[in-house]
Amino acid sequence: MSDPATAPAVGATTTPNDATVVTRFAPSPTGFLHIGGARTALFNWLYARHHGGKFLLRIEDTDRARSTQPAIDAILTSMRWLGLDWDGEEVFQFSRAARHAEVAYQLLAAGQAYKCFATADELTEMREAQKAAGRPMRYDGRWRDRSPEEAPEGAPFVVRLKAPREGATTIEDRVQGSVTVQNAELDDFVLLRSDGTPTYMLAVVVDDHDMGVTHIIRGDDHLNNAFRQLPILRAMNAIEGGWPDPVYAHIPLIHGSDGAKMSKRHGAVGVEFYRDELGILPEALENYLLRLGWGHGDDEVISRDQAIEWFDLDGVGKSPARFDLKKLENLNGQYIRQADDARLAELVAPRLEITPNAEQLDLLRRSMASLKPRAANLNELASGAAFLFRTRPLAMDHDATALLSGSAPALLAQVHAALDAVEDWDTEALEAAVRQVADDAGVKLGQVAQPLRAALTGRKTSPGIFDVLDLLGRDESLGRIADQMAA
Repeated sequence: MSDPATAPAVGATTTPNDATVVTRFAPSPTGFLHIGGARTALFNWLYARHHGGKFLLRIEDTDRARSTQPAIDAILTSMRWLGLDWDGEEVFQFSRAARHAEVAYQLLAAGQAYKCFATADELTEMREAQKAAGRPMRYDGRWRDRSPEEAPEGAPFVVRLKAPREGATTIEDRVQGSVTVQNAELDDFVLLRSDGTPTYMLAVVVDDHDMGVTHIIRGDDHLNNAFRQLPILRAMNAIEGGWPDPVYAHIPLIHGSDGAKMSKRHGAVGVEFYRDELGILPEALENYLLRLGWGHGDDEVISRDQAIEWFDLDGVGKSPARFDLKKLENLNGQYIRQADDARLAELVAPRLEITPNAEQLDLLRRSMASLKPRAANLNELASGAAFLFRTRPLAMDHDATALLSGSAPALLAQVHAALDAVEDWDTEALEAAVRQVADDAGVKLGQVAQPLRAALTGRKTSPGIFDVLDLLGRDESLGRIADQMAA
């Protein structure tokens, strides 16, 4: 059995076996699933699917004061919306506290951990002395080699890991490369608190082992944690075997477009915000997150099948990725243009001011072909479709009112007469009729089309005017034009 202090570098001789790759995503349910967490989940999911392995979900709910059921529900809903399905049932860390404590006592019995009876006042005094002396503030190991019999009877204690003090630990990280930490920099951290509850460091290691996790892909803010968690793994491997080092891949964090740490002004909000408030499609958000820190040549629009085929850790960069909302919306617009019209109609319907009936929903579906070429999100689709469901007489916005002044009513009267005479109400016949009005009036087509658009939609902008006429139909179109002829 190897000495934990002299064990080989993690990942140095590890080659992933496609049949045994197991990744996990382990969010804390203290809030929404933010963008960084969603990308971590995506990378884990893709790596597992690429290698034909398993992707597991663990809810790290040990912070009972901050963990909430609404947060758990939000995380699960966001994962499902993104299509990141996990294998088996989700694991709740808090329910495994007895197992975590069991491992702590195994370490204690094997001499790899010890009871520390230092009081809160003693620890405060220790830290203040270290601070005054300009030394790092870490536990000084005062109970490391003492007998518990020296403590007062019934005194409370914590269980601390007997971390290696000599040598160094090197991780061959699949993203960060070779990273070394001197073992003397690590302290004997707490495994079990005085109330018997396990700490995060212990729980994570035990859960990853018991769940068979082979690859830990997570944010690089956890890299330091890896050097604290490895001694637990190696100590347990020395005790009973079968606790191998995982393959680590610590991915850089996401920054704002200005290079600063991600904040709400950059878009550091929950996944549901992009879905509900911004009207982003899940496949567009997934594609954008994939390209945040990972690349495949110059490819920008990457399907899920392509992502599974191409994704590997070698493509993950070391530098922080920059989140750009405009790029996300541009990509979303590309996905909207590719999306099925019936699906878009179903997504847009709840964003309208009305609850469409079956006939109106069909009209909405038929309008998508005209609306989606110029829309970047579902909100813009809903705004563009709103004119279809307005009641007469239409309320005009400021720009539309300006377009209906002067000679506009007279031109509209001519358009009304021409359109009323059209036998086949289709875009080709409608265009011919309106162009004839412009020719007869000696004006450009736009001088007729603009007031016509205002009369039909109440706005200055809309889909192509002949598509608008076709969608509204004969009676509604003629009625709206007549309302402005008399205005």
